[in-house]
Amino acid sequence: MTGNIVARRYAKALFALGVKEKAADTFGKDLAGLAHAMDAAPGLQKLFKSPNFNTQEKKAVLGDVVAKLKMAPLSVNFLSVLADKGRLDCVQDIQKTYAELLDASSGVVRGKLTTAMALPAKRQKDIMGTLEKKSGKKLVLDFGVDSAILGGVVLRVGDKVLDASLRAQLQLLKDQIKRGE
Repeated sequence: MTGNIVARRYAKALFALGVKEKAADTFGKDLAGLAHAMDAAPGLQKLFKSPNFNTQEKKAVLGDVVAKLKMAPLSVNFLSVLADKGRLDCVQDIQKTYAELLDASSGVVRGKLTTAMALPAKRQKDIMGTLEKKSGKKLVLDFGVDSAILGGVVLRVGDKVLDASLRAQLQLLKDQIKRGE
C-alpha cells in the first residue's frame, strides 16, 4: 500500500513535468523501457531492492542501463532522484501509474476481449472500430482466447466487465432452473 502511494506521487510529479516540457510520451516510453528491462533481468530488480548495495553502486548500474536504453536527459535525472531517495524499487509501480495517467490524459481506454476461438485480424479491427464508435474514446484492446467460455465474448474495459459468453448464459440458466423459475 505504501509503495502504491509513493509510486503515485512520483508518477504524478513526472507526469506534470512531462506535460510542462511536452515530453509526457517520451517519459512514458523511457519508464516502460526500464520496467521492461527489469522484467527481463530479475537480477536488476533485486539489485535495486537490495540494501546490500549503496546508492552509488545502484546509480552506476542504472547509468549503464539508461545508456543502453538511450533515455531522455530528464528521464535520467528523474531516475537519479529515485536512486538518491532509495526508490528505484518502485520504478515498475511508477511506470504503471504513469501509463494510466498518460492514457487518461490522451483519452485512451485499455481493455481485453476474450473469445473462445481466435478472431481474424479483420474481425478484430471491425470490433475495435465499433467499440470506439460506441464509447467515443480511443480503445486499445488485447485479444485473448479462452476455450472455457465456450462461445460469445468477455469484454473487460477498465474495471467494467461484459460477460456475454455462452458459459455465463448457461450458468444463468442453471441458476434459474435451481430456483424453479
